Amino acid sequence: MGWEEIYKSKLVGVDEAVALIKSGDDVIVAQCASEPQGCMSRFHTIADRVEDVRVFSVLTLKPYDFYMKPEMRGRFELASWFHAPGSRQALKAGAGTVTYVPNMLHRSATDRIHARRPDIFFGTCTPPDRHGFVSLSLGITYEKDIIDAAKTVVLEVNPRLPRTFGDTQIHVSRADRFVLHDQEVPTLPAPTPSATDLAIGGHIAELVEDGSTIQLGIGGIPNAAALALRGKRDLGVHTEMLVDSMMELYEMGVITNERKSLMRGKFVCTFAMGSRKLYDWLDDNVAVQFERGRWVNDPAVVRQNSRMVSINTCLMVDLTGQVASESIGPAQYSGTGGQADTAIGAVEGLDGLGKSVIACYSTAKEGAVSTIVPMLPEGSAVTLHRANVDHVVTEHGIARLRGRTVRERVRELVAVAHPSFRAELEAQARKLGYL
Repeated sequence: MGWEEIYKSKLVGVDEAVALIKSGDDVIVAQCASEPQGCMSRFHTIADRVEDVRVFSVLTLKPYDFYMKPEMRGRFELASWFHAPGSRQALKAGAGTVTYVPNMLHRSATDRIHARRPDIFFGTCTPPDRHGFVSLSLGITYEKDIIDAAKTVVLEVNPRLPRTFGDTQIHVSRADRFVLHDQEVPTLPAPTPSATDLAIGGHIAELVEDGSTIQLGIGGIPNAAALALRGKRDLGVHTEMLVDSMMELYEMGVITNERKSLMRGKFVCTFAMGSRKLYDWLDDNVAVQFERGRWVNDPAVVRQNSRMVSINTCLMVDLTGQVASESIGPAQYSGTGGQADTAIGAVEGLDGLGKSVIACYSTAKEGAVSTIVPMLPEGSAVTLHRANVDHVVTEHGIARLRGRTVRERVRELVAVAHPSFRAELEAQARKLGYL
């Protein structure tokens, strides 16, 4: 058969695709803008005939019934590599339908395959081209590796997805089922930076030299950092997540990718999420190269970039430099993501000019608590070990920690803490024997 006949023979409805799930299956779904929302919205409909189904996901965009409803306990469990509002809500409610998967982003797929071969993968793709290839479009952080390992592959075909380049192509013969699902691609509006965001962004920009290669996420602080980078020249991008601010800096001529030491002339990313404008810009754009997360985020790969600057955010930092970015005490808030991957890779850069930046507001809860703390709360997950921390930035300045003693670190961090907490932090540091 030609590819057209192969493709047509595999087309099924949403419910027929969901019916492939059996008790005890490990189901892995694509993340963020690649989320297969048509199928995921129907998972709960088979709850009466399945038990112990685990659904692995990253940043699940919707509060799907299969994990939000308490009666799904024992039927479905969401195993999240990185929590989103819905999974946090279900965890807080004690529904017993959500758990967390400790991971480093560059090993999320390979570690899970090592633990157990996935039974079913659900993802999204473009319609096939004239050669019978579909594009996985907006993300291959772990998706391509899981497709290679899964026993069954189901793809939702969405004509609104952009066709992207890199390792995103697969032939229709590689999937087992296709589901036609035309819907708006999920978007993520860029937040308007606050005055505090802009202050932090300004400090971050001081650390970015012309010709640097950057990794930048999304949110108020990264958006503010992007605004502050408008005066730079010849920046490059090697990042897990490609966002609107990178497109905007490219259109301004700030990002050219022409001074990169690795994949010169190309944006390198594992997934993208942002506005519809971003998706239209990505469509058939040869300047953007999507590659698997196990390569893009491997610290050994990150370190090959010249003047690499990794920019991440956190929840709190203790006075010795330990960074907590994913939990508040034992309560898992988000996930490790690629923070450690890119931070470690950047500071180990082969040219010796790489930098890691961890940014945070100096206070939380409307100024009631300091995010610079004597010790992390009991049970906190350490996302970035203090030996790997380089720069910590708040709205009050830059703390330079790499290679410094605990006493030096305390002084640096107290100086960027909110003035209202500095005296108490110094007093606590003395009690702990740090000063």
